This record gives sequence, structure tokens and C-alpha cells, in this order.
Amino acid sequence: MDTTHTSPARPTPDVLVVGEALVDVVHRADGSTDESPGGSPANVALALGRLGRSPRLLTSIGDDPHGRAVRAWLEASDVSVQGTPAARTSTALARLDAQGAASYEFDLDWRIEASDVTTADALHIGSIAATLEPGATAVAELVDRHCGRALITYDPNIRPSLIDDRDAVRRRVLSLIERADVIKASDEDVAWLHPGEDIADVARRWSRSGPALVVVTLGSSGCLAVVPRFELRVPAIKVDVVDTVGAGDTFMAALIDGLLNEGALGSVALRRIESLGDSELLSVLLKRSARAAAVTVARPGADPPTRDELNARPLA
Repeated sequence: MDTTHTSPARPTPDVLVVGEALVDVVHRADGSTDESPGGSPANVALALGRLGRSPRLLTSIGDDPHGRAVRAWLEASDVSVQGTPAARTSTALARLDAQGAASYEFDLDWRIEASDVTTADALHIGSIAATLEPGATAVAELVDRHCGRALITYDPNIRPSLIDDRDAVRRRVLSLIERADVIKASDEDVAWLHPGEDIADVARRWSRSGPALVVVTLGSSGCLAVVPRFELRVPAIKVDVVDTVGAGDTFMAALIDGLLNEGALGSVALRRIESLGDSELLSVLLKRSARAAAVTVARPGADPPTRDELNARPLA
């Protein structure tokens, strides 16, 4: 039964996303260049906003043209931007190959003040912000504050070009994985964290370490999901790819949205996820997330679907 297409009867959850917001400077394979707001956590917040979740984004952007563009982009999708202004807005140089896949170079300074941030019903963290100091310590403190009180989701979204101390980052990532309820990682993340190891074996080990749900996206091969009682694979949805910018973030947002629809929020989040023992129901959640990502890759940049766009398309 597809319950993800109905609006929740309960009050709208307070969703807090924490992480970097920046401007992507995209160099395409045809030689063209354009600038657009981005950043993995910001993309997740944007996608949640378009799905009707009105999230808060705790981030660090400057009071400069780039920062004003990022803020306007987010607020247009009903995202509330929080955080002390930075000296400048960070940038990411993205180079797209002929298949639309992106590689990145970053100019980033990440710091936040989280002591006065109110506790949410759902907390999402990820990417650079979870590992780059000085902000990473504040992110970890927010996770600790939300443990047992909120749905906690984490996307490692490893950026090797920003990492100087591989072992330290790996320890931090694995510590966050143990404390989160839901993990969404890419096959590239797994390969960086556990070189040469089988992806399914890693996902099972992560599942045993604490998370109630582990999902590994496999590009054109779909995704693998592991929960304590079973695992399943969901195929990718075939589309003509324009670029992959924001695809994983859209998948993450749609998964969070689907879990919230199933009541996985607040202090009952972990128990509710654990009760989703129906492989058919989990398959519906994952197919819906894949559909959202497919919409995003079919158009340029991080341009996730609205709830109406997503629900207008049947699940493949």
C-alpha cells in the first residue's frame, strides 16, 4: 500500500538540516559555464521545502551577492535560513564530463554556532559540514542533543579533495553512522571509507552498528537497503541524464519525507523505522526516492521536484 502520497494527519514536523550552502560554478562538457546555488545539505533542505516540509537550514553564508542568491533560492522553496553570517559565501567548482557526472573543487570555510538552536523532530546532517572543523564539532553536538529525541539522518557524501587526514575523517564518519537512525551513502562513499570491501557487507556492518536503515545508492544500478531483518535492492529509473548534480540529495530528501509520512519523527522515530518490517512498504519508499532523483537528473542543476510533480508520476 502506497501511503506516501497522502498528507500526514499529524502537525507538520519541525525539520532541521545542518550543513554547507554555497554557489556551484559549473563547467559543462560543451564548454559553457554557469553559477547556481548548491551544497549537499542545502540541496536536501531545498528538496524538502519543495515537498512541503518547510525545513530550517542551519548554515554559514556571507552577506554578499553569492550569499543573497543562495538565501533567495532557498527561501523561494520555503526554507528558513538560520546561522551567523560568514565573512564570505563558499564556492564549489564543478566540472561535468560527457555523461553529466560531476567532480568538485571547493573554496569553503565552515563554522556555525549551534548552542541556541532549538531541538527538532527530525535532524539531517551530511557532507563537508559533518567533518570539516571548526563547524564539525558543533554538528556532532547537535547529533548528541537529538539522539533519542528526533529522527536523525546522515549522508556522508565524502569530498576527497577537501580531506587532509583520511583516518581522522573516517573515524568521525563512522562515529556519526553509529549515532544516526538512517544512513544514505553512495557506492563511492563506501569505496572511500572501506576500500576493496563488498558494498553489501559494509552496509550490513553499518546496520549492526546502530542505524535502523542503511541505504547505499548504486548509480545506474539502483540502490541497496539494509534493515535488521532483511535487505532489498531497488532498480534505478531510466531517464535521459542531463547532469547528476543534486541527485543524491534529492533521493535523501524524498526518503526523509517518506519516513516522516510514516510517523518516523521525534522520540518514536527509531521504533517507527524498526516497525517498517514490510519489504513492500520499504520498496515503495525507495522507489519514490529514486523517482525524485530521476526528475532531478533529467534537468540541469540541483532542481528537485515539488510534491505535486513527484506524485503525478507513477512509481516504476
